[in-house]
Amino acid sequence: MKMLAATAYSTGARGLFCLILLSGLAACGTLQPPPRPWVYDFGPGTTSEQPTQRMAPLPPLALAGVQATGALDSTAVLYRLAYSDAQQLRPYAQARWSMPPAELLRQRLREHLGQRRAVLNPADGVLAGGPILTLRVELDEFSQLFESATHSTGLLRLRATLGQPGAGGEKLVAQRSFVLQRASASPDAAGGVRALTAAADAAIEEMEQWVQQTAQATPGH
Repeated sequence: MKMLAATAYSTGARGLFCLILLSGLAACGTLQPPPRPWVYDFGPGTTSEQPTQRMAPLPPLALAGVQATGALDSTAVLYRLAYSDAQQLRPYAQARWSMPPAELLRQRLREHLGQRRAVLNPADGVLAGGPILTLRVELDEFSQLFESATHSTGLLRLRATLGQPGAGGEKLVAQRSFVLQRASASPDAAGGVRALTAAADAAIEEMEQWVQQTAQATPGH
């Protein structure tokens, strides 16, 4: 009887020890930090050095900071499910931008425009050649739009305004809205980021052409 009791006690003790060990391992697992999110931007941009002394073929331009709606004033990578509830903006849990999209857009826009003209800040004022045009951009939409669970596009919507400083303040020269969509290669954050980057680059190309055409039609430019 004593042997049976000892065996039973030993078996129970081993079972209790294993239970405590498994509980401890599970607790240790919950203490592990969550995986760090993937961080994205628009890519490296121009990789070749530009000449430091060159004559810009186009008149200079002042570029103000890009404004954005409150929903876009963060580093979240956002998406919408058009087939479920298109009015709800959802953030990816494990993906984010390196800086808010408005700042990424201004950085890319300044780099692109600066290849053919001097790009200044509005505070730089008036050059010897006369007042320069000021470009202001408002970003209204920057999200991955899912038409179905497997098909999505990067959707960008913005409004650009050109103004000209004068004695009574800045005068409106022209304003235009841009809406760009580019297909996502995959229905995930990586696909959305690449599609939004392509949409941003396409918008910048169109904006540059519009700025150039508007400037040529503006007196003094």
